[in-house]
Amino acid sequence: MQNNKEPNLIVELSFNFALDIIWYAELLEQSRKFVVANQLLKAGTAIGANVREAQNAESKVDFIHKMKIAAKEADETEYWLLLCKASENYPDNSELIEKLISITKVLSKIIASSKSNLH
Repeated sequence: MQNNKEPNLIVELSFNFALDIIWYAELLEQSRKFVVANQLLKAGTAIGANVREAQNAESKVDFIHKMKIAAKEADETEYWLLLCKASENYPDNSELIEKLISITKVLSKIIASSKSNLH
């Protein structure tokens, strides 16, 4: 993914998750569930966009801030996925929820370790 460094786990996880979200949103659109598809598409792809932006942060504080935004987008994405899971006639998204839980755990560890290295 990144052409300047060794592989970065969170960058790769969030990018691949965004691809999966695009696919799931297209499934929702085929079922004419446009509003939910749009909300999920925005939040689910924003995780990776913010993670990617954090890679070029101007400072450690800026890096933490961008990763926290990614974590917030992950929370919103989880909301939309759980809403779909609880609703009738929505495609199964269990695998997406599992992937998102992994991403959230990695983000939490990155934020916590970055904060502890701040001082």
